[in-house]
Amino acid sequence: MALSSVVAAALLTALKAIVGLLIGSLGMLSEAAHSGIDLVAAVITYLSVRVADQPADPAHPFGHGKVEHLSALVQTGLLIVTSVWIVIEAIRRLALRASHVEPSAWAFGVLLLSILIDTLRSRALSRAAAKYRSQALEADALHFSTDVWSTSAVILGLLLVSLAGTTRLPWLRDADPVAALVVAALSLYVGTRLGNRTVGPLLDAAPEGVPERIVEAAARVPGVLKVERVRARQSGNRLFVDLRLVLQSNIPFEYAQSVVQRVERTIHDLQPTADVTVDAIPRAPSSGDLVERVRSIAHRENFQIHDVTVFETRGRVKVDLDLEVDPHLRLTAAHDRATALEHTLRSALPEIDEVNVHIEPLPERVQPARAATRVRAELEQRILDIARQTPGVVNCHAVEVHRVGGALLATVHCTLQPALSVTRVHDITEDLEFRVRQELRQEVEDITVSIHPEPASKHG
Repeated sequence: MALSSVVAAALLTALKAIVGLLIGSLGMLSEAAHSGIDLVAAVITYLSVRVADQPADPAHPFGHGKVEHLSALVQTGLLIVTSVWIVIEAIRRLALRASHVEPSAWAFGVLLLSILIDTLRSRALSRAAAKYRSQALEADALHFSTDVWSTSAVILGLLLVSLAGTTRLPWLRDADPVAALVVAALSLYVGTRLGNRTVGPLLDAAPEGVPERIVEAAARVPGVLKVERVRARQSGNRLFVDLRLVLQSNIPFEYAQSVVQRVERTIHDLQPTADVTVDAIPRAPSSGDLVERVRSIAHRENFQIHDVTVFETRGRVKVDLDLEVDPHLRLTAAHDRATALEHTLRSALPEIDEVNVHIEPLPERVQPARAATRVRAELEQRILDIARQTPGVVNCHAVEVHRVGGALLATVHCTLQPALSVTRVHDITEDLEFRVRQELRQEVEDITVSIHPEPASKHG
């Protein structure tokens, strides 16, 4: 497409220049100069599009898209220089009245041919610019669309000059330099528009309205608490977007990654060719939420903890938590790890007086399990009986007992009143687990009870 524009611009420049010299029309010569600028612009566009299409490399990690904006800036400069020359020459002719123009059929034929070619290639370039998101092709299309109007002005000027020879209105001979001034004005208008659109991307200005749309779309993604920063810049047909999101603290890394990926997909729905970089930071826990602050500090220092309890007794604040460590560590190394966590928490949170760390092995793999056949039926029935006698438990079902390693694992599904709070549900399930351990301690040395609470409405 860019190459065909070069050929068309070269043909029109030659025809306009030859006819303009033959008839002595400044309007025609200004059109030739305008087409000459279009020729240079088309060549620059052709070369810049070829360079801009090259992929990114180590020396140009953001690609070569800026070449398109640079070529558009060069076209703007050429338009302004040509327009100034046309204005000076037109004023000189108007002041000295030293020009003599002889309109001919050839002049009108060339100008009409120019209008036809400019209309066709302007539409073709507009479609290509929209398809490939190319500012260089868009600049070319803008040039050729205004060429239609400037050529029409020259035709009108030549018609008025022709009338001057057949009427007693000699002042109509000034229509030719006036038409040239119209061409210069249109060229300056095009140059101003193109310059405004070109300088912004070269200075990394954010495309108008794009950051606002990105912030609005990203903020709607579940898990995003706030879009703290967004930076967007255009380079050729590519948009580069850099965001910083605020997410909930103490969420798993995998969940944070999924939120980031959903944000990236949302932006690509708005800007399919965008290159998106997302940085996620946790929201700092409030100063009054001591449990969340403990979790945040532990996770930041790469301690894997759970079951954090903070309580106050006799004016002293104490923390009790479980620390997961490598199951192959010796006690000395595991204790050192727990001590390091304790020191970290007490240094960061002076209001804490005591930290009690319970050490647990971090599960590494899927444990093989087999049904505890000999005691299974008896244990399952006894667990059912205990559960049904526990205050707060409506019913119990799906009791299974398996041997995992050297210990027994009992899983129990219990139904409770649906209106209970999570805290109350936790208390009831803890009470049930304690009762099962107490009742079976004489027969089973090591048993773990996993209780899944459900609202009673699910099972009538």
